[in-house]
Amino acid sequence: MSTYITLLRGINVGGHNKLPMKELVGLLEDLGFHNVKTYIQTGNIVFKSGKNAAELAESIKTEIEQNHGFAPHVLVLKLDEFKKAMASNPFAEAESEPKTLHLYFLDAEPKNPDLESLENIKKDNERFMLKGKTFYLHTPEGVGRSKLAARAEKALGVAATARNWRTVDKIRVITEEMEH
Repeated sequence: MSTYITLLRGINVGGHNKLPMKELVGLLEDLGFHNVKTYIQTGNIVFKSGKNAAELAESIKTEIEQNHGFAPHVLVLKLDEFKKAMASNPFAEAESEPKTLHLYFLDAEPKNPDLESLENIKKDNERFMLKGKTFYLHTPEGVGRSKLAARAEKALGVAATARNWRTVDKIRVITEEMEH
């Protein structure tokens, strides 16, 4: 059995696509996943399964659609992929302000990312870096005020699911508790 991190996008936001975490845990347990844990209401899930990541993403999406009438974007990461993304953070000094540091987990490595357009719109104090399937963004004034944050996914040309460092670190803690 492998440990997986699943990030759902677009659930429980602004009263749309409501999916209580207790119900989500039940759905995933019905699919045969083990040790299902969630963190906050935005769809951060850790669990164990013997299936591969692609199978997992599709079955989770289908199960939610059948039971709740909407199909969220589902990104499934192996534990080692998640840990590598954390360890590769180029802005380690920003970890002390976890709401200003975001990791965009990408569905695939971008083939032709338009990083120049992001460079042209970023504020002087904003920083970003693309490493493989992870886009790192540091926005000291907050992600909500950042044009760069708003346009990152389009410029990358790949579906992305972003989490701030606080959430990423909490997911790490959950995985460590699960492993012991």
